[in-house]
Amino acid sequence: MISVRKGSARGLTTIDWLRSRHTFSFGDYYDPNEQGFSDLRVINEDWGAPGAGFPTHSHRDMEIITYVIDGAVQHRDSMGNGSVIRPGDVQRMSAGTGVTHSEYNPSRAEELHLLQIWILPDLPGHQPGYEQKSIPLEQMRGRLRIIASPDGRDGSVAIHQDARLYAGVIDAGKALVFESAPGRRSYVHVVKGAVDLNGIALESGDGARIVDECAIEIAGREESEVLLFDLA
Repeated sequence: MISVRKGSARGLTTIDWLRSRHTFSFGDYYDPNEQGFSDLRVINEDWGAPGAGFPTHSHRDMEIITYVIDGAVQHRDSMGNGSVIRPGDVQRMSAGTGVTHSEYNPSRAEELHLLQIWILPDLPGHQPGYEQKSIPLEQMRGRLRIIASPDGRDGSVAIHQDARLYAGVIDAGKALVFESAPGRRSYVHVVKGAVDLNGIALESGDGARIVDECAIEIAGREESEVLLFDLA
């Protein structure tokens, strides 16, 4: 069974420097039917103005993945980490028992466009942690490249949950196939482009819950970029 979440139906937050689309309930946006999927709790698509960002704020007991689409984000946290994350980088912050951080667009001219993803941890109270890996888009072309996993395999960032995140770039007229294990669930989010998911048309910003579908085919109607979550 595939249930589509249209990008245009997502929650919307707009302030002077930020526009954000929320796949699931977040902040002031609440939908009783959109409270996450399995251990996937947040997919926020954010557009941030040059020179602006989130001042220092706190999190706990959440696995937070930042995936930059365009531009760059400058990160600083209470663990002493400071970095700039660009397309091709994947950042994971395990909030655990508590962490504070800030995120800013360091550019004076370029808009920041990113996805922030939250996954519930397997247990509360993990030690806070940080990891950033460079995974160039060319490693995602024509395949589903694992970018987050419980064991950090194949150069992915490691998360405290039985969940895996794959990223793929699909050429027009080509397809990627994922074989889901029995009893597992999947979620697909279209980052860019337009695809057919098992024959169902999806466009940029669209997502889909997938249950009881062993074979998942994602065919590009144009060059497209997608994320696929493999969930318990």
